[in-house]
Amino acid sequence: MNSTASLLDMNFTSQMSVGGGGYPKDSFSTALTKNIVAILVWLALSFINGSMVHTFLKHNFFYEDPRYIMFIYMVINDALQLTLVTALYVVSYIFFKIHASVCCLLVMTAVLTTRSTPLILAGMAVERYLSICFPLHYGHTCTVSRTIALIVVILFLTVAVPLTDLLVTLIKEPLGFFRTSIFCDHSFIFRDRSIYYKNAVFDSIYFSFVTLTLLYTYCKIMLTAHAASTDLVSIKRARNTVLLHGVQLLLCMLAFVVPSLQAALIALFPQFVLEIRYIFFLLVYIIPRFLSPMIYGFRDEKFRKYWARYLTCRRNNISRLWPAMKVNLKFRRTYRSNEIGMITGRSKRHKRHFLAFQWTYQLPLDS
Repeated sequence: MNSTASLLDMNFTSQMSVGGGGYPKDSFSTALTKNIVAILVWLALSFINGSMVHTFLKHNFFYEDPRYIMFIYMVINDALQLTLVTALYVVSYIFFKIHASVCCLLVMTAVLTTRSTPLILAGMAVERYLSICFPLHYGHTCTVSRTIALIVVILFLTVAVPLTDLLVTLIKEPLGFFRTSIFCDHSFIFRDRSIYYKNAVFDSIYFSFVTLTLLYTYCKIMLTAHAASTDLVSIKRARNTVLLHGVQLLLCMLAFVVPSLQAALIALFPQFVLEIRYIFFLLVYIIPRFLSPMIYGFRDEKFRKYWARYLTCRRNNISRLWPAMKVNLKFRRTYRSNEIGMITGRSKRHKRHFLAFQWTYQLPLDS
């Protein structure tokens, strides 16, 4: 996907001079602020995602529910994607150019994680559809083994595209190209025009399939809701979940329309070119990562209960450890004539001028 790292070329233009590239240049304070914001958002989301993964791993009954297996797979995928995109963004400021082989690995992994998200959303929507529309068959239809098989299929489908990009590049580019230093962007590492057309065709089929899947499952759940007389709360939650999956899919599709929309806005407001690029970077790659915790972490009562318990215990542990960190420092003046004599080799007349100060850290017993 050409747009996976396309937003990162804002750093390329921000580091060009006005005379050389015709683009405005970020000041040091502005560049520092943008990178600090990106890193802080990454840290906050990494803490949220890490706490969710820890909650999942600490309770065995989550392992037996396909719904939570798919959810935690999406959380890990989003965390990896956010880490890679943030790393590419910051690295492009610090190093400007990196080794082409390293860039190739980073971009391919970023493409893989970006393409995985819509397929995971489609899989989770189908799981909700089966649980609502076929509750009697859900137990033997959605099993753990089939869920793992679905994850393997998703990985296979998503890894196929970056691998074909790499194969085309290996055929068209000389081997020495991967030993050069380049600005790390998808369009700079995979330069052949055929890759663009191949990805355009694949993306059209890919997102059409996911969109039709979400629409079909949403409509079927709506029809079941109208016909059902019991368990309306569960049906309503499933419907809202699939609807939120559709919102996530739209945010994912923004990555494909960003280049055209971004170019139109820059043409209208050329004085805000860097701000427009940075806002698109946040909207397309950062903000959608908040939706995964919201959909399941906050809305799912079962997971929310254990997740909140973990966060509460963590906060209580920190509050109990804080008094223990307040140590009492005491100075004790000690004269060690034998040790000082062996270390310094000085005469006894000079030993009295050496003092050893021992710091002792005493923790309060009631902490």
